Amino acid sequence: MVSRTPIRVRSAIRTPGLVTYQDLHFEQDGPPDAPRLLLLHGWGSSAQNLRPLANALSTSYRTHTIDLPGHGASPPPPEPWGVPEHAALLHAYIDQEIQSPVTILGHSNGGRIAMYMASTPEHAPLVDRLVLISPSGIQPERSWSYHLRSAFANALKAPFQILPSPLRAPAMDWLRHSLVWRLLGSSDYNTLSGVMRETFVKTVNHHLNGELKRIEVPTLLFWGTEDEAVSRKQMTVIEDAIEDCGLVELEGAGHYSHLDDFDTVLSSTRHFLEHT
Repeated sequence: MVSRTPIRVRSAIRTPGLVTYQDLHFEQDGPPDAPRLLLLHGWGSSAQNLRPLANALSTSYRTHTIDLPGHGASPPPPEPWGVPEHAALLHAYIDQEIQSPVTILGHSNGGRIAMYMASTPEHAPLVDRLVLISPSGIQPERSWSYHLRSAFANALKAPFQILPSPLRAPAMDWLRHSLVWRLLGSSDYNTLSGVMRETFVKTVNHHLNGELKRIEVPTLLFWGTEDEAVSRKQMTVIEDAIEDCGLVELEGAGHYSHLDDFDTVLSSTRHFLEHT
């Protein structure tokens, strides 16, 4: 029988003006001396979304499931963050809490952050393997309507950008809360406010196409054939760029394929972890 320790949970306690890994809400489970897994959820989700996988894998692995800043029970960042800031925060968590290279299992935006870390010399030594479920971060093909909305948004911003600095910030804030601006934004963007809205913009516009070739760790990809958020072509870009990479297609599954086809994702992940 596998010896397990009780789940360790740390709830977020906000440090004024600063977010460190110690402010994050996270859960740790599984044998203390078992191989480590770090699970990263997607945008607009939380650690709860990956908890079924964490629970199943914690019989053999020490799982670390985190609410990223501004998600679940973790506080938002003190200013708009992009992928590098999230990676630096997770670097500190791995260095202090895990204290060894770790396999990162990332869904959607969690996969984007994981690929960034594995492709960046500063963070790559801490990444042992990647398990990526419909990871974002690959430049999508844009429709003509997207380019039209983007051009219109830039035209709306232009008059405000020439204002003196003290007036520019409140004017831009007014614009971002106007009806016409909300009509131009995505549903994810429109549900956000304050620092998380700008964090969303900085994060989703960080594309990793040119950085993927630097990933040298074994990588397992999952993609559902009914995924409307990440295309098969985007998955092919990742598969072709990473030398040691395999793709599992899940027939009929959507963007949350780890929930739609849990058994296949779990068994394939176990096989990958046991044989790489």
